[in-house]
Amino acid sequence: MPNKVTYEYAVIRLVPKVEREEFLNVGLILFSKPKRYLDMRYQLHEPRIRAFAPSIEMDLLQEYLEAWEQVCQGKPQGGPIGQLDLASRFRWLTATRSTMIQSSPVHPGLCGQPEEVLEKLFSFYVLL
Repeated sequence: MPNKVTYEYAVIRLVPKVEREEFLNVGLILFSKPKRYLDMRYQLHEPRIRAFAPSIEMDLLQEYLEAWEQVCQGKPQGGPIGQLDLASRFRWLTATRSTMIQSSPVHPGLCGQPEEVLEKLFSFYVLL
């Protein structure tokens, strides 16, 4: 497998009632240490979210995901966590938590171009 490097990804989930453990996939985060790559994609399809969780505050959900994005991209608005190295930011974002935004377990793979894999996995797990 020449030119292939390792990557890890997790699906970003909306969990409106943590105690029920029901979720809706809304995004994907992908990390490749050899490629020095960390990025995420998300989509808030309001009709689908409203059908799944009618009382969800869409503005609040958008704010949470924007905060994740700021940490992921290492922006100053991401606070101290956003200033960590790529691997540490990925581990923080994919850590187990009991909030309405969670990630799936982390899954590994091999790829040549992590950008292409992110788009492919995002389409498979999130897009309708």
